[in-house]
Amino acid sequence: MRYVRHAFIALALLGLGTLPVLAQSDKSDQAGNADAPHFVAYPDEPSVTYHTTEINGEPIYYEATAGTITLVRDEAGDAEPRAQMFYIAYRRTQMPGDEYSQKMEAGEDVPESNYPNASKRPLTFSFNGGPGSSSVWLHLGVFGPKKVAYADDEGRPGPPPYRVESNPHSLLDKSDFVFIDPVSTGFSRAQGDTSAKDFHGLETDIASVAAFIKRYITSTERWSSPLYIAGESYGTTRAAGLTNHLQGSHGISVNGVILVSAVIEFSTLRFGAGNDLPYICFFPSFAATAHYHGALPPEHQNKPIDEFYKEAEAFALGDYASALIQGARLSDENEDEIVRQMSEYLGLTPEFIRRANLRISQGRFCKELLRDQGLTVGRFDSRFTGQDRDDVNDTYDYDPSYAVIRSNFTESFNSYIREELGFKSDLSYEILTNVRPWDYGRAGDGRYVNVAERLRSVMHEQPHIRVFVASGYHDLATPPLGLDYTHDHMQLRDNLHNNLKNYYYIGGHMMYLDKASLEQLKDDLDAFYDSVPVGLSD
Repeated sequence: MRYVRHAFIALALLGLGTLPVLAQSDKSDQAGNADAPHFVAYPDEPSVTYHTTEINGEPIYYEATAGTITLVRDEAGDAEPRAQMFYIAYRRTQMPGDEYSQKMEAGEDVPESNYPNASKRPLTFSFNGGPGSSSVWLHLGVFGPKKVAYADDEGRPGPPPYRVESNPHSLLDKSDFVFIDPVSTGFSRAQGDTSAKDFHGLETDIASVAAFIKRYITSTERWSSPLYIAGESYGTTRAAGLTNHLQGSHGISVNGVILVSAVIEFSTLRFGAGNDLPYICFFPSFAATAHYHGALPPEHQNKPIDEFYKEAEAFALGDYASALIQGARLSDENEDEIVRQMSEYLGLTPEFIRRANLRISQGRFCKELLRDQGLTVGRFDSRFTGQDRDDVNDTYDYDPSYAVIRSNFTESFNSYIREELGFKSDLSYEILTNVRPWDYGRAGDGRYVNVAERLRSVMHEQPHIRVFVASGYHDLATPPLGLDYTHDHMQLRDNLHNNLKNYYYIGGHMMYLDKASLEQLKDDLDAFYDSVPVGLSD
């Protein structure tokens, strides 16, 4: 059952509402047509709707709010708007919203609030990465009560039109969720004379998201709730910095951090002259890709993926890493042996490996593995294949795994937000937009971007924090070994090392496209939420 109402004016005053409609200065267009419609950027009030879903056989009643929070120049005095940040929030209710309202109006005996006790109800803030990505992927891929519908169990979209469907693996039974679109993504925009570029950097982006979170928990009275931060891809970079910033600048400590397809130390994935680390970190993911596509000799092909991945990882960190470190000192005999093993693990010819000086970059691997079949493999998810104009380039024309997700998530979201959640805006919802140049500031000043130390610092200062990492075997954007290598070099004390744990899944950057992986991810995250230490409550 679905019930729609206007939010209270008080919410707008607290920052959960929107600015007045941004429109032309009068009702006439340039041709003098007095009946021309206004361009509505933001409705006057947030849209609030009530819904019911089922998770693990249990009916879950919830309130969905779509709106914006206004960021101001200075909360201590200057209230001039700097930005409107769009969000979609899901909050569990104790009974259906329409039923509760009807009973309230009839004077029946109902709880003072339809919300569960906030001190016992976790609140998770979620976003994606890019930088320049909206929050749609985690929202309609794994966490939210609705998910994009796929044509098969691996996540292929099939022909349009696309739609959402109920998500029986949502985490809404464990936590309320707020999906945040950073400035310039989704419906979020800079305001007034503030330039969007003022938000296009690691530090300013973190600060704006932190300001959003502080305003949200203040205006919705959620300071007493256990708090979680969830990010994917570059969103994990944001999450690592944000966790530290929230504590250091606002005194807000989080209970748990969820990192999906993580990168917090960019030297692990930036291929470049003199940096051999990415070749090592990508190696087991290349091997897993070759395994998926049946490109290996039987002694490797017949092994389970988890066993084979670990074997390839051991080779990458051992003999292969040693060979790269030796460089020109590597003997011809040892090089021959390394080339032979690389060929057997990666499904590439020895000649190709020699021509690459033992160093296979992501783009070249994606083009070379299935070249003889006229196919390329995806970067985000190497299970998916595509076809280029020809087969002679050293990298692919397009990422076939991005082609799989772009339209179905874009069309599904735009339909869902307008038709089901009732948020009407004439703005373009920026699924993934260009925010270059991105200023990495002190985290990337003359070096590869690194926020791992910020996460280590906050984990040492707040040893209750638990970090859940989800990685896809077939992710050639942020390979699992990159995060594991970073974890092993963060210098966490022994008693804190296990507070961060990496879980592996079939699939790529968005492993939750795979039906079996989504089911397993739900089970693992349920256990995570249940295990994270939470303080005293009434």
